Amino acid sequence: MPRLPSISARDAVRVFEKGGYVVTGQKGSHVKLVNARGTKIIIPNHPGDLKRPLLKGLIKDAGFTEDEFRKLL
Repeated sequence: MPRLPSISARDAVRVFEKGGYVVTGQKGSHVKLVNARGTKIIIPNHPGDLKRPLLKGLIKDAGFTEDEFRKLL
């Protein structure tokens, strides 16, 4: 399995939106997203790219596989 690409928080939010999540708010630099089943994820919107372990955790929490996430990129 190839490594996950380095992406910014803004790009991650776009990918999760393609996957059915909706931005419900932002507090400081953290963006809240929710899907139709009520699953919530919070993405830190800091400068630079997200660290790979954080991105892997977000993907897992969102209920996606890494391959599904790559297809949404």
